[in-house]
Amino acid sequence: MDPATSRMSASPRGLSEREVALHCTRESCWVLLGSRVYDVTGFLRMHPGGEALIRGRAGRDVSAEMEGPPHRHSENARRWMEQYYIGDLDRDSGAGEPQTLRERRKTGEPADGQTAERTTKNKVEDEDVSSPYSRCNSVDLDKDLVDWRKPLAWQVGHLGEKYDAWVHQPVDRPIRLFGNPFMEASTKTSWYWVLVVWLPVVFYFCWYCYTTLAKGTTRIVLFADLSVPIHKYMFPVFFMLGWILWSFIEYCIHRFVFHMKPPAHNYYLIMLHFLLHGQHHKSPFDGSRLVFPPGIAAIVVGVFYAVLRNMLPEILAASVFAGGLCGYVVYDMIHYYLHYGSPKKGSYLYGLKAYHVKHHFEHQRSGFGITSTFWDHPFNTVIPDEKF
Repeated sequence: MDPATSRMSASPRGLSEREVALHCTRESCWVLLGSRVYDVTGFLRMHPGGEALIRGRAGRDVSAEMEGPPHRHSENARRWMEQYYIGDLDRDSGAGEPQTLRERRKTGEPADGQTAERTTKNKVEDEDVSSPYSRCNSVDLDKDLVDWRKPLAWQVGHLGEKYDAWVHQPVDRPIRLFGNPFMEASTKTSWYWVLVVWLPVVFYFCWYCYTTLAKGTTRIVLFADLSVPIHKYMFPVFFMLGWILWSFIEYCIHRFVFHMKPPAHNYYLIMLHFLLHGQHHKSPFDGSRLVFPPGIAAIVVGVFYAVLRNMLPEILAASVFAGGLCGYVVYDMIHYYLHYGSPKKGSYLYGLKAYHVKHHFEHQRSGFGITSTFWDHPFNTVIPDEKF
Protein backbone atom coordinates (compact mmCIF):
# COMPACT_ATOMS: atom_id res chain seq x y z
CA MET A 1 0.00 0.00 0.00
CA ASP A 2 1.15 3.51 -0.73
CA PRO A 3 2.54 5.03 2.53
CA ALA A 4 0.56 8.19 1.91
CA THR A 5 -2.64 6.15 1.66
CA SER A 6 -1.88 4.28 4.85
CA ARG A 7 -1.32 7.55 6.70
CA MET A 8 -4.64 8.91 5.53
CA SER A 9 -6.52 5.76 6.49
CA ALA A 10 -5.08 5.68 10.00
CA SER A 11 -7.43 7.03 12.64
CA PRO A 12 -6.16 9.56 15.22
CA ARG A 13 -5.36 8.30 18.70
CA GLY A 14 -5.66 9.75 22.18
CA LEU A 15 -2.42 11.09 23.68
CA SER A 16 -1.66 11.85 27.30
CA GLU A 17 -0.16 15.14 28.47
CA ARG A 18 2.97 13.37 29.71
CA GLU A 19 3.44 11.63 26.39
CA VAL A 20 3.15 14.92 24.52
CA ALA A 21 5.64 16.54 26.91
CA LEU A 22 8.24 13.90 26.09
CA HIS A 23 8.44 15.06 22.47
CA CYS A 24 10.40 18.28 22.88
CA THR A 25 13.59 17.73 20.90
CA ARG A 26 14.84 18.31 17.38
CA GLU A 27 14.30 14.62 16.59
CA SER A 28 10.70 14.61 17.83
CA CYS A 29 8.76 17.81 18.45
CA TRP A 30 5.03 17.95 19.19
CA VAL A 31 2.82 20.97 19.88
CA LEU A 32 -0.83 21.51 20.79
CA LEU A 33 -3.55 23.58 19.19
CA GLY A 34 -6.28 23.40 21.75
CA SER A 35 -6.66 19.70 22.37
CA ARG A 36 -5.28 18.68 18.97
CA VAL A 37 -1.74 17.32 18.83
CA TYR A 38 0.66 17.98 15.94
CA ASP A 39 4.02 16.38 15.16
CA VAL A 40 5.92 19.34 13.67
CA THR A 41 9.33 17.64 13.62
CA GLY A 42 9.53 17.81 9.85
CA PHE A 43 8.66 21.51 9.85
CA LEU A 44 11.35 22.70 12.28
CA ARG A 45 13.86 23.43 9.55
CA MET A 46 11.30 25.18 7.39
CA HIS A 47 9.66 27.45 9.95
CA PRO A 48 10.25 31.12 9.06
CA GLY A 49 10.65 32.07 12.71
CA GLY A 50 13.41 29.54 13.20
CA GLU A 51 13.64 26.13 14.79
CA ALA A 52 14.17 27.45 18.32
CA LEU A 53 10.86 29.29 18.24
CA ILE A 54 8.90 26.05 17.85
CA ARG A 55 11.11 23.97 20.13
CA GLY A 56 10.64 26.56 22.87
CA ARG A 57 6.90 25.85 22.69
CA ALA A 58 7.10 22.05 22.38
CA GLY A 59 4.38 20.28 24.32
CA ARG A 60 2.44 23.52 24.76
CA ASP A 61 -0.68 25.06 23.27
CA VAL A 62 0.32 27.44 20.46
CA SER A 63 -3.17 28.85 19.83
CA ALA A 64 -2.18 32.32 21.01
CA GLU A 65 0.91 32.35 18.75
CA MET A 66 -1.22 31.31 15.78
CA GLU A 67 -3.52 34.30 16.35
CA GLY A 68 -0.71 36.79 17.02
CA PRO A 69 0.70 39.28 17.62
CA PRO A 70 3.30 39.58 16.27
CA HIS A 71 2.02 37.43 13.39
CA ARG A 72 -1.48 36.17 12.66
CA HIS A 73 -1.11 32.96 10.69
CA SER A 74 -2.97 32.77 7.39
CA GLU A 75 -5.59 30.22 6.39
CA ASN A 76 -2.98 28.50 4.23
CA ALA A 77 -0.67 28.25 7.25
CA ARG A 78 -3.46 26.69 9.31
CA ARG A 79 -4.29 24.31 6.48
CA TRP A 80 -0.60 23.44 6.23
CA MET A 81 -0.44 22.67 9.96
CA GLU A 82 -3.29 20.19 9.65
CA GLN A 83 -0.95 17.97 7.65
CA TYR A 84 0.93 17.29 10.91
CA TYR A 85 -2.12 16.36 12.99
CA ILE A 86 -1.58 13.04 14.81
CA GLY A 87 -4.33 12.85 17.44
CA ASP A 88 -6.15 14.48 20.31
CA LEU A 89 -5.10 15.14 23.86
CA ASP A 90 -6.64 12.70 26.34
CA ARG A 91 -6.54 14.72 29.54
CA ASP A 92 -8.11 11.90 31.56
CA SER A 93 -5.03 9.76 30.95
CA GLY A 94 -2.59 12.45 32.11
CA ALA A 95 -2.20 10.93 35.56
CA GLY A 96 -1.29 7.55 34.18
CA GLU A 97 1.97 6.41 32.68
CA PRO A 98 2.38 6.54 28.92
CA GLN A 99 3.05 3.20 27.33
CA THR A 100 6.50 4.37 26.25
CA LEU A 101 7.55 5.05 29.85
CA ARG A 102 6.37 1.66 31.06
CA GLU A 103 8.36 -0.06 28.33
CA ARG A 104 11.51 1.90 29.21
CA ARG A 105 11.28 0.79 32.80
CA LYS A 106 11.09 -2.82 31.67
CA THR A 107 14.42 -2.38 29.91
CA GLY A 108 15.97 -0.53 32.86
CA GLU A 109 16.10 2.88 31.15
CA PRO A 110 15.51 6.04 33.24
CA ALA A 111 12.07 7.52 32.72
CA ASP A 112 12.06 10.85 34.53
CA GLY A 113 11.44 14.12 32.68
CA GLN A 114 15.12 15.14 32.80
CA THR A 115 16.09 12.22 30.58
CA ALA A 116 13.32 12.80 28.01
CA GLU A 117 15.55 14.60 25.53
CA ARG A 118 18.30 11.99 25.76
CA THR A 119 15.92 9.07 25.29
CA THR A 120 14.24 10.79 22.33
CA LYS A 121 17.62 11.43 20.72
CA ASN A 122 18.31 7.71 21.07
CA LYS A 123 15.26 7.26 18.80
CA VAL A 124 13.13 5.85 21.65
CA GLU A 125 13.43 2.32 20.43
CA ASP A 126 10.13 1.31 21.98
CA GLU A 127 8.21 3.71 19.73
CA ASP A 128 7.40 2.80 16.15
CA VAL A 129 9.03 5.65 14.22
CA SER A 130 7.42 4.43 11.03
CA SER A 131 3.93 4.73 12.48
CA PRO A 132 1.41 7.08 10.86
CA TYR A 133 1.58 9.27 13.98
CA SER A 134 5.24 10.19 13.63
CA ARG A 135 5.11 11.81 10.22
CA CYS A 136 3.16 14.45 8.38
CA ASN A 137 -0.22 13.39 7.03
CA SER A 138 -0.35 13.72 3.26
CA VAL A 139 -2.91 15.07 0.82
CA ASP A 140 -6.31 13.42 0.91
CA LEU A 141 -5.81 11.32 -2.19
CA ASP A 142 -9.51 10.66 -2.63
CA LYS A 143 -10.77 14.24 -2.34
CA ASP A 144 -8.07 16.34 -4.01
CA LEU A 145 -8.72 17.80 -7.46
CA VAL A 146 -5.86 15.82 -9.01
CA ASP A 147 -4.71 12.23 -8.69
CA TRP A 148 -1.39 12.40 -6.82
CA ARG A 149 -0.67 8.78 -7.75
CA LYS A 150 -0.15 9.92 -11.35
CA PRO A 151 2.12 12.60 -12.93
CA LEU A 152 0.63 16.04 -12.40
CA ALA A 153 1.89 17.84 -15.51
CA TRP A 154 -0.83 16.38 -17.71
CA GLN A 155 -3.61 16.84 -15.12
CA VAL A 156 -3.40 20.46 -13.99
CA GLY A 157 -4.56 21.90 -17.32
CA HIS A 158 -7.96 20.31 -16.76
CA LEU A 159 -8.51 22.22 -13.50
CA GLY A 160 -9.59 25.32 -15.42
CA GLU A 161 -10.88 28.09 -13.16
CA LYS A 162 -10.10 25.98 -10.09
CA TYR A 163 -6.38 25.94 -10.86
CA ASP A 164 -5.43 29.30 -9.34
CA ALA A 165 -6.97 28.55 -5.94
CA TRP A 166 -5.66 24.96 -5.94
CA VAL A 167 -2.06 25.83 -6.80
CA HIS A 168 -1.91 28.45 -4.04
CA GLN A 169 -2.92 25.99 -1.32
CA PRO A 170 0.51 24.55 -0.45
CA VAL A 171 1.12 20.99 0.72
CA ASP A 172 4.06 19.20 2.25
CA ARG A 173 4.38 16.50 -0.38
CA PRO A 174 6.86 15.81 -3.21
CA ILE A 175 5.49 16.34 -6.70
CA ARG A 176 5.94 14.03 -9.66
CA LEU A 177 5.57 15.96 -12.89
CA PHE A 178 6.24 13.28 -15.53
CA GLY A 179 5.94 9.53 -15.78
CA ASN A 180 9.05 9.24 -17.92
CA PRO A 181 12.05 8.84 -15.57
CA PHE A 182 14.39 10.90 -17.77
CA MET A 183 11.95 13.80 -18.11
CA GLU A 184 11.24 13.71 -14.38
CA ALA A 185 14.94 13.68 -13.48
CA SER A 186 15.59 16.65 -15.78
CA THR A 187 13.25 18.80 -13.68
CA LYS A 188 15.16 18.17 -10.44
CA THR A 189 18.41 19.80 -9.39
CA SER A 190 20.45 19.70 -6.19
CA TRP A 191 21.44 23.18 -5.01
CA TYR A 192 25.19 22.62 -5.37
CA TRP A 193 24.94 22.14 -9.14
CA VAL A 194 24.25 25.85 -9.50
CA LEU A 195 27.68 26.53 -7.98
CA VAL A 196 29.40 23.75 -9.92
CA VAL A 197 28.07 24.88 -13.31
CA TRP A 198 27.97 28.68 -13.05
CA LEU A 199 30.73 29.80 -10.68
CA PRO A 200 33.50 28.74 -13.13
CA VAL A 201 31.77 30.84 -15.80
CA VAL A 202 31.59 33.83 -13.46
CA PHE A 203 35.28 33.48 -12.53
CA TYR A 204 36.33 33.16 -16.17
CA PHE A 205 34.49 36.33 -17.23
CA CYS A 206 35.84 38.24 -14.23
CA TRP A 207 39.41 37.17 -15.06
CA TYR A 208 38.97 37.89 -18.78
CA CYS A 209 37.45 41.35 -18.24
CA TYR A 210 39.92 42.48 -15.61
CA THR A 211 43.03 41.31 -17.48
CA THR A 212 41.76 42.86 -20.70
CA LEU A 213 41.09 46.20 -19.02
CA ALA A 214 44.46 46.00 -17.24
CA LYS A 215 46.26 46.25 -20.58
CA GLY A 216 45.19 49.88 -20.74
CA THR A 217 44.21 49.73 -24.40
CA THR A 218 40.43 49.62 -23.97
CA ARG A 219 38.62 52.74 -25.11
CA ILE A 220 34.94 53.43 -25.56
CA VAL A 221 34.02 55.45 -28.64
CA LEU A 222 31.43 58.07 -27.80
CA PHE A 223 31.56 60.02 -31.09
CA ALA A 224 33.52 59.72 -34.29
CA ASP A 225 36.29 61.89 -32.92
CA LEU A 226 35.88 61.23 -29.22
CA SER A 227 36.73 58.16 -27.15
CA VAL A 228 37.47 57.62 -23.47
CA PRO A 229 39.78 55.07 -21.86
CA ILE A 230 38.33 52.45 -19.50
CA HIS A 231 40.59 51.77 -16.54
CA LYS A 232 40.79 48.31 -14.94
CA TYR A 233 39.42 49.75 -11.69
CA MET A 234 36.16 50.42 -13.48
CA PHE A 235 35.47 46.69 -13.67
CA PRO A 236 33.82 46.54 -10.20
CA VAL A 237 31.48 49.36 -11.26
CA PHE A 238 30.30 47.49 -14.36
CA PHE A 239 30.15 44.26 -12.36
CA MET A 240 27.79 45.84 -9.81
CA LEU A 241 25.70 47.36 -12.58
CA GLY A 242 25.19 43.85 -13.90
CA TRP A 243 24.22 42.61 -10.43
CA ILE A 244 21.66 45.43 -10.04
CA LEU A 245 20.33 44.74 -13.53
CA TRP A 246 19.85 41.08 -12.60
CA SER A 247 17.91 42.04 -9.46
CA PHE A 248 15.46 43.94 -11.68
CA ILE A 249 15.21 41.02 -14.12
CA GLU A 250 14.67 38.67 -11.16
CA TYR A 251 11.74 40.80 -10.01
CA CYS A 252 10.19 41.03 -13.48
CA ILE A 253 10.47 37.31 -14.19
CA HIS A 254 8.99 36.42 -10.82
CA ARG A 255 6.13 38.88 -11.09
CA PHE A 256 5.17 38.86 -14.78
CA VAL A 257 6.16 35.35 -15.88
CA PHE A 258 6.05 33.10 -12.83
CA HIS A 259 2.93 34.79 -11.45
CA MET A 260 1.00 35.27 -14.61
CA LYS A 261 -2.58 34.07 -14.22
CA PRO A 262 -3.18 31.66 -17.10
CA PRO A 263 -6.61 31.79 -18.78
CA ALA A 264 -8.91 29.21 -17.24
CA HIS A 265 -9.80 27.82 -20.67
CA ASN A 266 -6.21 27.35 -21.87
CA TYR A 267 -4.96 23.88 -20.97
CA TYR A 268 -1.41 24.46 -22.25
CA LEU A 269 -0.82 27.80 -20.52
CA ILE A 270 -1.97 26.34 -17.21
CA MET A 271 0.39 23.40 -17.68
CA LEU A 272 3.25 25.76 -18.63
CA HIS A 273 2.63 27.91 -15.56
CA PHE A 274 2.63 24.84 -13.33
CA LEU A 275 5.92 23.61 -14.79
CA LEU A 276 7.57 27.05 -14.49
CA HIS A 277 6.46 28.03 -11.01
CA GLY A 278 3.09 26.64 -9.99
CA GLN A 279 4.58 23.38 -8.76
CA HIS A 280 6.87 25.38 -6.47
CA HIS A 281 3.91 27.14 -4.85
CA LYS A 282 2.00 23.87 -4.51
CA SER A 283 4.95 22.14 -2.84
CA PRO A 284 7.22 24.96 -1.59
CA PHE A 285 9.55 22.70 0.38
CA ASP A 286 10.34 20.19 -2.34
CA GLY A 287 14.12 20.54 -2.05
CA SER A 288 14.81 19.08 -5.48
CA ARG A 289 13.03 21.93 -7.25
CA LEU A 290 14.18 25.05 -5.41
CA VAL A 291 16.89 26.00 -7.93
CA PHE A 292 16.83 26.16 -11.72
CA PRO A 293 18.08 23.15 -13.68
CA PRO A 294 21.27 24.30 -15.51
CA GLY A 295 19.80 23.41 -18.90
CA ILE A 296 16.81 25.72 -18.47
CA ALA A 297 18.92 28.43 -16.83
CA ALA A 298 21.36 28.32 -19.76
CA ILE A 299 18.61 29.58 -22.07
CA VAL A 300 17.97 32.66 -19.91
CA VAL A 301 21.70 33.23 -19.39
CA GLY A 302 22.35 32.98 -23.13
CA VAL A 303 19.62 35.48 -23.99
CA PHE A 304 20.93 37.85 -21.29
CA TYR A 305 24.44 37.75 -22.77
CA ALA A 306 23.23 38.13 -26.36
CA VAL A 307 21.18 41.25 -25.48
CA LEU A 308 24.14 42.82 -23.68
CA ARG A 309 26.48 42.13 -26.61
CA ASN A 310 24.08 43.89 -28.97
CA MET A 311 23.72 46.92 -26.70
CA LEU A 312 27.24 47.47 -25.32
CA PRO A 313 30.85 47.22 -26.47
CA GLU A 314 32.20 43.71 -26.05
CA ILE A 315 34.31 44.24 -22.90
CA LEU A 316 31.59 46.24 -21.15
CA ALA A 317 28.97 43.64 -22.07
CA ALA A 318 31.18 40.90 -20.63
CA SER A 319 31.76 42.88 -17.42
CA VAL A 320 28.06 43.55 -16.89
CA PHE A 321 27.28 39.92 -17.77
CA ALA A 322 29.71 38.65 -15.12
CA GLY A 323 27.94 40.71 -12.46
CA GLY A 324 24.51 39.64 -13.65
CA LEU A 325 25.44 35.96 -13.68
CA CYS A 326 26.92 36.26 -10.19
CA GLY A 327 23.67 37.89 -9.09
CA TYR A 328 21.74 34.92 -10.49
CA VAL A 329 23.90 32.43 -8.57
CA VAL A 330 23.36 34.39 -5.35
CA TYR A 331 19.61 34.52 -6.10
CA ASP A 332 19.33 30.74 -6.43
CA MET A 333 21.38 30.13 -3.27
CA ILE A 334 19.40 32.65 -1.23
CA HIS A 335 16.11 31.21 -2.50
CA TYR A 336 17.14 27.75 -1.37
CA TYR A 337 18.28 29.11 1.99
CA LEU A 338 15.02 31.00 2.53
CA HIS A 339 13.19 27.68 2.37
CA TYR A 340 15.59 25.47 4.31
CA GLY A 341 17.94 27.74 6.25
CA SER A 342 17.63 28.93 9.85
CA PRO A 343 18.95 32.53 9.82
CA LYS A 344 19.63 34.30 13.08
CA LYS A 345 16.70 36.32 14.38
CA GLY A 346 17.03 39.97 13.50
CA SER A 347 19.41 39.34 10.59
CA TYR A 348 18.81 40.45 7.00
CA LEU A 349 18.16 36.88 5.88
CA TYR A 350 15.75 36.33 8.76
CA GLY A 351 13.62 39.21 7.48
CA LEU A 352 13.84 37.92 3.91
CA LYS A 353 12.77 34.43 4.98
CA ALA A 354 9.71 35.72 6.82
CA TYR A 355 8.89 37.96 3.84
CA HIS A 356 9.18 35.11 1.34
CA VAL A 357 7.14 32.67 3.41
CA LYS A 358 4.36 35.29 3.60
CA HIS A 359 4.49 35.44 -0.19
CA HIS A 360 3.96 31.68 -0.39
CA PHE A 361 1.26 31.32 2.23
CA GLU A 362 -0.75 34.53 2.11
CA HIS A 363 0.39 37.23 -0.34
CA GLN A 364 0.93 35.47 -3.67
CA ARG A 365 0.20 38.68 -5.62
CA SER A 366 2.88 40.72 -3.87
CA GLY A 367 6.32 40.27 -2.32
CA PHE A 368 8.12 39.31 -5.54
CA GLY A 369 11.63 40.23 -4.39
CA ILE A 370 13.81 37.28 -3.39
CA THR A 371 17.33 38.56 -2.75
CA SER A 372 15.97 42.02 -1.89
CA THR A 373 12.64 43.74 -1.39
CA PHE A 374 13.95 46.86 -3.16
CA TRP A 375 11.96 46.59 -6.40
CA ASP A 376 8.72 45.87 -4.54
CA HIS A 377 8.71 49.47 -3.31
CA PRO A 378 8.68 51.45 -6.59
CA PHE A 379 6.25 48.97 -8.14
CA ASN A 380 3.94 49.00 -5.10
CA THR A 381 4.03 45.24 -4.45
CA VAL A 382 5.38 45.36 -0.90
CA ILE A 383 3.70 42.89 1.46
CA PRO A 384 1.73 45.09 3.90
CA ASP A 385 2.46 45.08 7.60
CA GLU A 386 0.01 43.17 9.73
CA LYS A 387 -2.53 45.09 11.79
CA PHE A 388 -4.20 43.76 14.91
